[in-house]
Amino acid sequence: MKLWQKEHTETSEMIEAFTVGRDREFDLELARYDVQGSLAHVTMLAHVGLLHEADFDAIKKELEYILKEIAEGTFTLNPDVEDIHSQIELMLTERIGEAGKKIHSGRSRNDQVAVDIKLYLRAQLLAIRDSSVALFHQLQELSEQHKHQLLPGYTHLQLAMPSSFGLWFGAYAESLVDDMELLSTAYHMSNKNPLGSGAGYGSSFPLDRELTTKLLHFSSLHYNSVYAQMSRGKTERFAAVAIASTASTLSRFSMDVCLYMNQNFGFLTFPAELTTGSSIMPHKKNPDVFELIRGKCNRIQSVPNELTLLINNLPSGYHREMQLTKEILFPAIEDLKTCLQMTRMMLGHIIIKDNLLEDEKYKYLFTVEQVNNLVNNGVPFREAYKQVGAAVEDGTFAYNEPLHHTHEGSIGNLCTQQIKELMISVLNNWDDTTGVI
Repeated sequence: MKLWQKEHTETSEMIEAFTVGRDREFDLELARYDVQGSLAHVTMLAHVGLLHEADFDAIKKELEYILKEIAEGTFTLNPDVEDIHSQIELMLTERIGEAGKKIHSGRSRNDQVAVDIKLYLRAQLLAIRDSSVALFHQLQELSEQHKHQLLPGYTHLQLAMPSSFGLWFGAYAESLVDDMELLSTAYHMSNKNPLGSGAGYGSSFPLDRELTTKLLHFSSLHYNSVYAQMSRGKTERFAAVAIASTASTLSRFSMDVCLYMNQNFGFLTFPAELTTGSSIMPHKKNPDVFELIRGKCNRIQSVPNELTLLINNLPSGYHREMQLTKEILFPAIEDLKTCLQMTRMMLGHIIIKDNLLEDEKYKYLFTVEQVNNLVNNGVPFREAYKQVGAAVEDGTFAYNEPLHHTHEGSIGNLCTQQIKELMISVLNNWDDTTGVI
């Protein structure tokens, strides 16, 4: 069944297969949102007098039943049905008769899929937010738990200065705050209603777009019908930028973990059951989970570019390339959600090594401490630098003083609470009063 098919016209099977592509696969992800959009639309049609009360009651009852089937996992797309919109209309027509054919009045598949994707992205961004916030709290807890355990700090992958596990965990917690800023922006872009824009040029029906906006719990509507369609692709790209930012944080953290698990570093480890072995080397404990998180998250960071290349030179109006945004973005969203889940699971079992900096090989981490001590005792900084440098060169450098780092964001002052307050401030910008009709 095709909503656009004429009575005496048949499309080539090859053309149909090519143009449908993977739409049916990804449309199942949109099923519940398509029904929610249809519920809002028919409620509005009844409100403005374009749908009789008896027809509205029958349609609403059946749509709610289809929504229940989707929730229970019994909903499927028929093999000969082109997309989710066709499937819903077909099911209604088969079950309640002619009234089912009335749900498409005043809308196009263009605004139908646009509202489905907005609702889908809104829900997915909320899910990513909640998982990211859970990871944020976990990182903050680890930061406080291990704030006194020192860790070598590196620049250029060379020994630099003392750090701590508290500072390291806290850095990634604060990184997630900035990620949530971008996620919030993408959410707000997804939280606008395109329904009623039709094919992109509005409708001669007296539609009440403010009503559907309220029913679907959007924060506002896309007022201009042309821009409502132009937002397709743009909304997806902003969502992709946001998830790519979170993926960047996870990828970098995973690289650190892989490095720190290496026996030449030996800073941390995990229980054997959370690692993998080698077919020929009995000693191996491979960080496969973090390698895959790193790889998946690196791929996710390419998604904004893929979407940009797809939609970059399109004029206003709808174009079939928009269909391809789903197969680029939807799998990336699922991958990120899984990576967040796995990161949290692994961190629940992380094992941190104590007293790392007592090893002789880390003694030069304290050269800056010695320079600063000399400066505090009246030696000019450049002269102190030369003195310590000379001691390093002739092999006489030694440092046995306690560390005293007190400024904001140092190993002695992690500012955990301040970072938490930043996250709370970002989360307060979200308007997630969503629900089901």
